Amino acid sequence: MFGGEILDFEIRPNPAPVSVAERAALVANPGFGKIFTDHMATVRYSEGKGWYDARIEARAPIAMDPATATLHYAQEIFEGMKAYRTADGGIALFRPEANARRFRSSAHRMAMAQLPERLFLESLRHLITMDRAWVPDDPEGSLYLRPFMYASEVFLGVRPSLEYLYLVIASPVGPYFKGGVRPVTVWVSEEYTRAALGGTGEAKCGGNYAASLSAQAEAIEHGCDQVVFLDAAGRGHVEELGGMNVFFVYDDGTLVTPSLTGTILPGITRDSVITLAREFGHQVVERDYGFAEWREDAASGRLREVFACGTAAVITPIGSVRCADGEFTIGDGACGAVTEHLRTTLVDIQRGRIADTHGWVRTVA
Repeated sequence: MFGGEILDFEIRPNPAPVSVAERAALVANPGFGKIFTDHMATVRYSEGKGWYDARIEARAPIAMDPATATLHYAQEIFEGMKAYRTADGGIALFRPEANARRFRSSAHRMAMAQLPERLFLESLRHLITMDRAWVPDDPEGSLYLRPFMYASEVFLGVRPSLEYLYLVIASPVGPYFKGGVRPVTVWVSEEYTRAALGGTGEAKCGGNYAASLSAQAEAIEHGCDQVVFLDAAGRGHVEELGGMNVFFVYDDGTLVTPSLTGTILPGITRDSVITLAREFGHQVVERDYGFAEWREDAASGRLREVFACGTAAVITPIGSVRCADGEFTIGDGACGAVTEHLRTTLVDIQRGRIADTHGWVRTVA
């Protein structure tokens, strides 16, 4: 289906799956990342042996020695993706090959074994096939997939691990933000930064998110939904939100988004937005974008819309911005027409409601 060599997955059905009635009740109001399906995918790696022991098995706790390398040296990466129930009744993934490539890139940066792309994709296909009943029917619902890998060798010493465990778990989810799609308020952190040149900013590793949590807590204390990070070098340029990329929409239809310089995660939704926006006739500019510029252009009215994008929330409008010395509103504080058009189009492609002219959607079950 995807090309390349793979392992055969051993299928071990869960002997005690959640009942149909209980599953229906859970999926009816899942929240985000709080409930999980019956199975998980696992594949092991050791130096000299390579990848082996590919399984779909009952989701269960992981036995871990106290000296397991990831607990001490943080060799860990992950991805976030969604499976959607499409208009024709199938289950589809959106651009899974891009996630597979980014997973390998993250592994390279973290000095970890690189999982073959087809093995990554087949692990998703097998797990979704086993747990397809967990995919919500709700228009805002989906099955969130979390592929991840960690250093599983038992040792204490500062060097790359020689053993890794790769897993995929799945969680039926509703909207990422409470209340569904609505303009959010963001806090601009002028104390904390997320990443620096030469660091791990463009890798999807847990350490980046751990580093963002103090700033996110600060945002919540100020009544905001998300934090915005500035560059570590000068604290003047906008980089990204705690878990999403950001776009700025001007009165002439131009979209501006921060450049990928090695400190920003190269979002798959970000790349998709750029492609769609250009098809709709918008100029898209990737460049350094100053926080002072953001404030000034919002005040002048030139800046009409701002939105954040990522797998979890898809596209979310930003209505207002707070920082240590004040607050300002974007446009009228509501979801703008460009934001709404891009979001509707992207979601309709993902869910098979309109034609996929880019070859982005992959039916897997």
